[in-house]
Amino acid sequence: MTLKAGDVAILKSGGQPLTIVAVDGNNVECLWMGAEGDLFRETLPAIALEVVEIDRSDDDEDEDDEDEAA
Repeated sequence: MTLKAGDVAILKSGGQPLTIVAVDGNNVECLWMGAEGDLFRETLPAIALEVVEIDRSDDDEDEDDEDEAA
């Protein structure tokens, strides 16, 4: 699968989701939020990443709950 900006990926060895911001040949620039809320940016080899699907249905339900509470 081809990686592209905007995809969410994860290291094949595990870890937290990374947002792909740029692809330059075999190098992929990624952003992610650390446990303390710090923003990290790193260039990683494309071979170490795989695209993941994010289930946004839980997020939609949370927004609906917040709207009803207001």
